[in-house]
Amino acid sequence: MNRHFSLQTDEDAAALPVVDAPLRGTRSLQHRVRAAGSRLFDLGQLDVRWDAALGTLWTYMTPVDRPNFNRPMLRDFQRWQAEILREFADPAEGLKYLVLGSRFPGVFNLGGDLDLFASFISAGDREALVAYGRDCVSILHKNMRRLDLPLVTIALVQGDALGGGFEAVLSFNVVVAERHARFGLPEIAFGLFPGMGAHCLLARKVGLAKAEEMMLSNRLYSAEEMHALGLVQVLAEPGQGEEAVRAYIAKNGRRQAGHRGIYQASSLVDPISLAELEAVVEIWADSALCLSDGDLKLMKRLVKAQARLAAA
Repeated sequence: MNRHFSLQTDEDAAALPVVDAPLRGTRSLQHRVRAAGSRLFDLGQLDVRWDAALGTLWTYMTPVDRPNFNRPMLRDFQRWQAEILREFADPAEGLKYLVLGSRFPGVFNLGGDLDLFASFISAGDREALVAYGRDCVSILHKNMRRLDLPLVTIALVQGDALGGGFEAVLSFNVVVAERHARFGLPEIAFGLFPGMGAHCLLARKVGLAKAEEMMLSNRLYSAEEMHALGLVQVLAEPGQGEEAVRAYIAKNGRRQAGHRGIYQASSLVDPISLAELEAVVEIWADSALCLSDGDLKLMKRLVKAQARLAAA
């Protein structure tokens, strides 16, 4: 029986898009998970689906407003990771691939909550800035480690991945991007820098000089450019991203153990510790508190632009 589960809280249900898509092997798992009190299939801004045939857990961000990492979404990601660890700790459950995409049209994620940042900065609240950043890098670091489970992680990018959205993408083993997708780190436009992983991840992946160039340039990169840099592994035509993920899994599934071994070994050869990520967050928070009133006004204008996008 094919069913699609997208369970939300009463508060969020009216605002979330409903997508009916085939899902194989979900019924027994969902019933067992719910009976155990798990919220894996009941997260407000994450739509989670289990495909037993592919051994794949599909997850899509479903923001209720601006497509950014607001605090409720961060809490959903924390629950998501905790419940995956609880429900799939036994390899016999068959989880081999973890996929993250977005249901927001034309956007993967636009990054940190700029409105929240502006309020913290205006109040001089360094502690709140650091707490937000630490929540982000804790989630990022667990994803970089594939939750210490025998799986391969895949980012499905079907729209713009900017700022923290790009940082999130960088933490996945495999990136599948549709050709119209764009990537960038725009923080320097308002005097800041990406403080939740980009520096550490890009320096490892493309070298420190190129990483600094990307953070300082305030330019958008196409999916093709990201592919040329080795930051995107699979290019897909617009609207074909999910099929491209399925094709990748079908082609590489029998080599999954070898692939995940390579990614695990790579993280040992050139490790990124949580302490390193948190140290960068501290620098980011100090830099944020140095922003001028003009920088904050620009940040507010970007918030309004995101809100118009969400309304449209």
